[in-house]
Amino acid sequence: MLSLNFHRHPLFRARAAALLGTLAAVFFIRPYTPPVFAGDTKELAAPPPEGPGDPAPARTSGVRSGVLPTKEGLILRVNADLGSVNIVPLEAGAAPVVRYTVHIETDARGGAAQKLLNSYSLRTTSTASGVELVGSVPSQTHSGNAQFWVQFEIAVPQSYSVDISTEVGDITTGNIGGTARLQTQGGNITAGKIGIFADRETSRTHPMAKLETAGGQIQVLDVAGDLSAFTAGGHINAGNIAGDASLHSGGGHIRAGKIGGRAELETAGGNITVAQAGNLVSVHTGGGQIDFGEVRGSVRAQTGGGGIRVVYVSGPMEVESNAGSICLTRVADAVQASTSGGTITAWIDPDAVSGSGTVRLGGASQLASGTGDIVVYLPRNLAATIDATVLNGSERQIEADSALHLNIQASPNGNGPVHAFANLNGGGAPLRLRTAGGKILLKYLDSELALRNSLLREQMDRLNKRLQETGFAPVKFSPTIGPPSDASTQSPQDSLKIDTDWLDSWLNSLELTFRGAIGEDPDEFFKRISYHPTPAYPSLAQRAGIHGFVKLQVRLTKEGHLEVQKVLEGEPVLVDAAIDAVKRWRAKPCWRNGKNVDVISTVMFDFQLR
Repeated sequence: MLSLNFHRHPLFRARAAALLGTLAAVFFIRPYTPPVFAGDTKELAAPPPEGPGDPAPARTSGVRSGVLPTKEGLILRVNADLGSVNIVPLEAGAAPVVRYTVHIETDARGGAAQKLLNSYSLRTTSTASGVELVGSVPSQTHSGNAQFWVQFEIAVPQSYSVDISTEVGDITTGNIGGTARLQTQGGNITAGKIGIFADRETSRTHPMAKLETAGGQIQVLDVAGDLSAFTAGGHINAGNIAGDASLHSGGGHIRAGKIGGRAELETAGGNITVAQAGNLVSVHTGGGQIDFGEVRGSVRAQTGGGGIRVVYVSGPMEVESNAGSICLTRVADAVQASTSGGTITAWIDPDAVSGSGTVRLGGASQLASGTGDIVVYLPRNLAATIDATVLNGSERQIEADSALHLNIQASPNGNGPVHAFANLNGGGAPLRLRTAGGKILLKYLDSELALRNSLLREQMDRLNKRLQETGFAPVKFSPTIGPPSDASTQSPQDSLKIDTDWLDSWLNSLELTFRGAIGEDPDEFFKRISYHPTPAYPSLAQRAGIHGFVKLQVRLTKEGHLEVQKVLEGEPVLVDAAIDAVKRWRAKPCWRNGKNVDVISTVMFDFQLR
């Protein structure tokens, strides 16, 4: 049996797997509002009716409540096999007690309902270290097919620490004075400020907050120390983290306002956004976008397919994208940037050294793109050695300001490697530029000051918009990195109206200038295809047992025709069949800025023997 699959995006399978693991999660995060302690029974949502027109099953409820005396600075431990937990601080000046109310409901009928409510186990203990609550539902043999719903409402002294674990349910807290360990097997975690009364010794020796959920969302305001957060598939949103941050998601987005210490952020496929960081930042995403604001340290960033945008990094930087574009609006130190197919745009602008008339990069640097263009803006007083190479092209594919005095060496036949060299201001650390088939453009910083300032402002506003969408306050960026952002003077409603497509439009205009076409994500590109017959599996390949992927770089013309520009992967006998099919495809032309433009993307086929 033969099968042929057309792959619109190489990460489709990974994303689908991550999605299946998070179907039960809630896919939005509300702006944080401190929960209100409820003294009365809280009405819980009823399960859906048994069938069309059937009424929802009646519930019987019960309440367990109490007050336990305690002291400031101790810890609350809650361990439940079922139930959501809501923690709030006592009002200022209140006597130190732990006040709890546990709401229990069941859909059992008649006398069995009350019997089951009475069999719910709640054990409370007051010790020298604090207070412990342990709750467990009746065993299966006692409850039969009845369902239970449990809600914990607990008020604690303002300087208390909390250690909460529930197998099923959400965890919500107000501001926590001490440390917080919050763990749920299947719910969301929403927390206020953590560690606001913790001493410095505690913040140095223990994580201030450890938050874990098997698949829900995580949101926390400020953490006065280290934060560790893990979710198997939800989003992670954090405000200001004073210490180190270790944030891991199985597929959701990660957003952070400020991180004072080292940052290790990883997601299987979501976007990663960090507005400000004060130390080493290491991030990885399987296919999402990476956005950095101001990093007073070094950066290591890798994405399997999205773009990378960085406002400013004071230290060394290593960024890598499998296919997306890279935009670096201020490079102050050594940089290593690579992408297999996107455009790289970089403003080289090291900090000036007192008493020196020149500026220098901190070490050898390289910008490399497989098929995309490289655009570099340089200060006139940069001391560096330029080494630019187009592996397969012509002399016209390297352009530079005439004042750079670039020495260009091209192949005699006009088609082959092209090299360009220059020693700027006596030479310095090498700046290597490499592209397999794109173009390289070198210009001076002062030739595009208005463009750069607009781009910096747009990036800052976009980062603050991301924070405001999650309910966090905007951050203020240092004036040394560029023009001030307008977000701090705007209302959240105004900020949401910012045109965040400006950067994409600008990058598209660059691509049109250098390549005569714009690049497009394979998923978006496929939406333009109106007729796409699949290739026939070659009989010779079938008999020989040849199978596998074929990946082509294609160009959609202004007239709606498709052309195969190059073969990126595949067995020759399968490649021919794929090319024949693509030549018969038709698509809707791309319309930009009042005219039709060419579009470049990739398509992949999977030839499988069954």
